[in-house]
Amino acid sequence: MTGSLENLTVHPDGGPDPASGDLLSHVLAQIRLTGDHVRSHVVAQSKGLDLEAGAANVLVVADGSLDVVDEAGERVAIDTGDLVLLPRGLGGSRLVAAASDASVIVCRFWFDPHSLRGMISALPGRIHIRHAEGAGWLDGIVPFLMLEVTDDEPGAALMISRIIDVIVIRTLRTWVQRGHTTGWLGGLSDARIARTLKVMHERPLPRWSVEALAEVSGMSRSSFCERFAALVGRSPLRYQNEWRLTLARDMLVAREARVGEVALRIGYESEAAFSRAYKAMFGHPPRDEPAPPSEK
Repeated sequence: MTGSLENLTVHPDGGPDPASGDLLSHVLAQIRLTGDHVRSHVVAQSKGLDLEAGAANVLVVADGSLDVVDEAGERVAIDTGDLVLLPRGLGGSRLVAAASDASVIVCRFWFDPHSLRGMISALPGRIHIRHAEGAGWLDGIVPFLMLEVTDDEPGAALMISRIIDVIVIRTLRTWVQRGHTTGWLGGLSDARIARTLKVMHERPLPRWSVEALAEVSGMSRSSFCERFAALVGRSPLRYQNEWRLTLARDMLVAREARVGEVALRIGYESEAAFSRAYKAMFGHPPRDEPAPPSEK
């Protein structure tokens, strides 16, 4: 990694649709996660499946079906071959095998606390990919996951974490492509907002004005701000600042420059102002940014 903000982004070859191309990769690269286990569970009829509080999960129903029962008693069936992503766990809902026994593969993971927290909180509480929507990749992932359930060979822990990482990314890609999106993912599926997100990610060095971003989107200033906030969950300038601070964190973690130098590179006039903004986003000042594991 280099110390230039312009070199911290990967510019796409050609010009893919920003809703399904490299823009999504740019955003998802900032949502880091660690997976720690893949387990197979048989849930008896009328019984529930308990998940660890505080953890995020991906569930794939290998056989039978589960009902997600919310606090109001409403039920949504998760059928054979379906996948469910629970970014914040079950919350007040329950998972019940109502009709018959169900075989379920559970992938447990945690989001890195240094990820863009606003983006994670803006994800829907439950993302449901039905088998028909993800048949092209879900059909292949179930037997692969079953192999990992019993794998105790060297490297298994890393393999599990990487597999879960890929599954989460593929789930979010499918969610965007199917047009089910809410929150910031919705911005990627709206061509006008996606154009402005693409510009901010590919060219992070300029401080974009709202007027300039609205011009990129082809919308009026007021319509652009309203649409952006509704889909992304924050104002354009706040999103831009969070993205630049995330790039600054990458430079600090890599020990490429001193705090003051990084502050100037991302457009802050003083180290003090940069430190305040950094602490507000990440919970600690930039000088306390932990070193990579290899340096400890």
